[in-house]
Amino acid sequence: LFVDSQIVKWNVEAAIKSYKGDKAAKPVVDRLDVHYQPGHGFTSMGETKESDGRYFISDNKFSKDRFLPVGPLHAETAQLIDISGDKMKLVADHSVYSEPHDSIIVRRDIIKTRQVYNLDEFPNAVMDPKDSGVFRNGKKVTVKLISQAPAFSMREFKVKKGDEITLILTNHDKVEGLTHGFGIPKYDIQFIVNPQETKSVTFVADKPGVYWCYCTNFCHALH
Repeated sequence: LFVDSQIVKWNVEAAIKSYKGDKAAKPVVDRLDVHYQPGHGFTSMGETKESDGRYFISDNKFSKDRFLPVGPLHAETAQLIDISGDKMKLVADHSVYSEPHDSIIVRRDIIKTRQVYNLDEFPNAVMDPKDSGVFRNGKKVTVKLISQAPAFSMREFKVKKGDEITLILTNHDKVEGLTHGFGIPKYDIQFIVNPQETKSVTFVADKPGVYWCYCTNFCHALH
């Protein structure tokens, strides 16, 4: 109920009876106030054939006044509700990005987390430090790099003005949480590479000069 700022639980059978004229039927089972204006709602496993009717998440709008205005994008609210019984219960309440439009609730047991990636899953992975280098095909240049704490496999690389650069970076560390970063501030480039993961970025080197490349995630005492 957007205007009322409420979530309402219905008895569908009673609603059908009420629609057919049964005055004694009570279709509304419970009401719960939310903050504020629920715009989108989703049930646990509701987008699968295993929908269980246990939880409901209310993605709310116009709740910006609940949080400090920390920038041009003001946070909204998402509220998790236990709908398994006749009386609904609010079990979690937290901020979300502005204008929340989509959520999904899945069971914990079907989430298979991964702490370290597998190099073989990345076709462009730089498998060995000796494979690092600058590879030119006309104006298209591929730069292959490895990161392994506390250094990149090349201290520097040179290209020409106007080249289209594709930089491929593979993290060779195998320690959980040992994430590396790669940033070129003057080209507005910044990304992270998790253990055993490969990522790439493509840009045009349109400004002559010397540019620092940084590992933007602390990885080692000699980082």
